[in-house]
Amino acid sequence: MRLLHTSDWHLGRTFHGQNLLPDQEAVLTALADLAAEHRVDAVLISGDLYDRAVPSPEAVQTASRILARIRAAGITVVAIAGNHDSAPRLGAFTDFLAAGGLHLGAAAADVGTPAVLPDPDGDVVIYPIPFLEPDLLRSGWALPAGSGHEAVLARAMDLVRADLAARPPGTRSVVLAHAFVVGGRAGGSERSIAVGGVESVSADLFAGFDYVALGHLHRPQVLADRIRYSGSPLPYSFSEADHEKGVWLVDLDAVGGVSATRLTLPTIRRLVCRRGRLAEILDTEPDLADAYLSVELTDPVRPVDPMRRLREVLPYTLVATWVGGSPAPAAWPAAPAVPTGHDDADLLHDFVRDACGRPASTAERDLLDEALRALRIPA
Repeated sequence: MRLLHTSDWHLGRTFHGQNLLPDQEAVLTALADLAAEHRVDAVLISGDLYDRAVPSPEAVQTASRILARIRAAGITVVAIAGNHDSAPRLGAFTDFLAAGGLHLGAAAADVGTPAVLPDPDGDVVIYPIPFLEPDLLRSGWALPAGSGHEAVLARAMDLVRADLAARPPGTRSVVLAHAFVVGGRAGGSERSIAVGGVESVSADLFAGFDYVALGHLHRPQVLADRIRYSGSPLPYSFSEADHEKGVWLVDLDAVGGVSATRLTLPTIRRLVCRRGRLAEILDTEPDLADAYLSVELTDPVRPVDPMRRLREVLPYTLVATWVGGSPAPAAWPAAPAVPTGHDDADLLHDFVRDACGRPASTAERDLLDEALRALRIPA
């Protein structure tokens, strides 16, 4: 049985105001083609198909096109709702979709009911566990007051184990979950799933299963040979600029042995951070014109309209911050106290000194004094 493990598509996400849907469709089309090329039996999507609980029509249409491309290759899809998704919306028409090879795990009531994939070596059961909100499940699952993510996911795994125990011995099993598992490293663009408690859960909850396909953390990583995060298909933060985005190609042998290979997804647009004077940034390598860019400007005087000037040459500049030629402080200092006993001119001259790191020149002082005189209303 061959599986392709992906997660955290976040369709409809914006990046510093930039619409990412074209980039997302391009990389997910490549993902669908990889699935077909490697003749996988199922694609596993471990949550956060969408970035919002109410996705835009364009995001839904993009998801439909990608999923249809996967299904056209005869590949089953098993997906779960993540903390960004609306479980009721994502789970609409679940029974009808399952008949067509798209299995959606969205409802807590369905935890423990697997998608069963036939195989010459015996059925493989795939248990989709959607993101479970403790506040909504304590009462229905009779959990103690204050129970958090660990207790809720432990109860879900009890339901999964009860179903697996009723199946023939040696049945191969896979779990999809959307959680922050202890030992995982965040990528920097994840939204916290903690609401009034600790969000992390123990990897021991997943003991005894042949493969655990995790979602939520955007950095690809291996927690154990059978427990892995695929990471997001695109970087969603400049802190993820060095991530190599991809998917896991997972092979289950006849007795549940696992081998996993990392398949790299194409980089649609690089994320690059640069620091320097505005003129230096503008006179830079030409391929930066195709990169999403974050710039720290070190000019001694704040440049005029730097974002417009940057985008004229580097159209995908998304962030431009003036740092005034000094290293970024470890922590921003407290705002200076407003001086007393100073007239308006003194305050303006002090502002120039604080903003530019030097006293106002004679010409600047004359200009400020002239502006003040023009603004004063005669008594």
